[in-house]
Amino acid sequence: MWNRPRFDLKVRLTLRVAAISAACFAVISAYFLITADRAAHARLDDIAAIVAKTLELQQGKIQWVASPRSDFPNLDPVSAYVMTPGLCLAFRGTSGDILQRFCSGAPAPANPPPQAFTAFYRSLFDPGREAARPVIVRGAKLGDAVVSVEPAVQTAEAWHEAGRLMLALAIALPLLCALVYAALARALRPTRMIRTGLERIAAKDLTTRLPPFDLAELSAIRDGFNHLAESLETALAERSELTRKLIALQDEERRHLARELHDEFGQSLAAIRALASSARQTAAQDCPSLLGECDGIARTATGMMETLRGTLFRLRPPDVEELGLVASLEGLVAGWNGRSRGETRFSIRFDGAFETLPATISASLYRIVQEALTNAAKHAVATRVSLELTMGASEIALAIDDDGRATDPVAKSGMGLLGMRERVAALRGQLSFDAKPNGGSALRVVIPLAAADRPPLEHAA
Repeated sequence: MWNRPRFDLKVRLTLRVAAISAACFAVISAYFLITADRAAHARLDDIAAIVAKTLELQQGKIQWVASPRSDFPNLDPVSAYVMTPGLCLAFRGTSGDILQRFCSGAPAPANPPPQAFTAFYRSLFDPGREAARPVIVRGAKLGDAVVSVEPAVQTAEAWHEAGRLMLALAIALPLLCALVYAALARALRPTRMIRTGLERIAAKDLTTRLPPFDLAELSAIRDGFNHLAESLETALAERSELTRKLIALQDEERRHLARELHDEFGQSLAAIRALASSARQTAAQDCPSLLGECDGIARTATGMMETLRGTLFRLRPPDVEELGLVASLEGLVAGWNGRSRGETRFSIRFDGAFETLPATISASLYRIVQEALTNAAKHAVATRVSLELTMGASEIALAIDDDGRATDPVAKSGMGLLGMRERVAALRGQLSFDAKPNGGSALRVVIPLAAADRPPLEHAA
């Protein structure tokens, strides 16, 4: 099972792009507001310069014509050209008093700015700041021309401009995120192929290969993946071949040991039985008191011959290739039922045509069943053991269940489970041994008959 990440990579990257874009928009907005504030103050400075120049001309004209009536300062002429909503023009004398002031009204904005924006803007830019220019005539300063704008008007204008920018952000940011997500989804589409390939490798399908990719980084991953799959396939093939040779050597050694036991111990036990029979005849004539010992020797030799016969049967089972797998396994189960004397009940069921099985698979299945029955009867102390062998179109499934102690066979029989694993691995199969919740154990073996055809990896993604 693959652990799913908490966040999808496309979502994570899209969120990062959105955060960076929002930060860029914020910087642009700040730059825009700063630039707008500077432009507003530059405009006020220019108006203040115009007002001051106009007042200087008025005062010069009065002095030139020597007019007794003085209407200085007169802001009406200049206000007709520079007045805008919320703008105030004033003349401040040298004493600091406002001698004349002229302000234009400002209509209430249709969409007033939020209070948060108003507080933020006024704390940073001071929209009520005045622009003043001195009025100097013949070297003497008469006062200052003062120009200002209502803070509410300047704040509303800034909000109006910032609102357009925020509207553009509200439209552009989701669109940008959608485009980025689509581009990332397209660029990361090969990662699904890589994940599918890894899942197939985990399922022991080492024939899996990744197709070429357009991106250089993914192509490097593809090369490494394919090289790893080829190396694993080669290593597994070499391991399977070595396991096959080891199993063949083990079987040959068993056959050789069986011949030695049969030729040496079998003949010796037969000779002991013959000598015991001869001694009994002699004892019956000359010393009847030795008849019990002679019979005991004969019984012991007979028991040893039966034990030897069972050992020989396990070392060298009947020729599966000649008898067939079904007949061989039925004979094996019948033999166990006979030897257990009712203490353990063995049953077997077949489903499929096993006559066409290759000899290597038949022999390995026989050995696996033989070892499993030995473990169940001798080590698990089971009272019921059921076997089911099923043959499908592409694989063979063996299921062995018992009601004995749920202990790992390898802990009791040494190389029992390991030997079964080696035989299954040599056939490119899978073996599992699990304890049942209600007691007992379950052995499952699946052996493929041929490599199953799979769809190309390009279409599997």
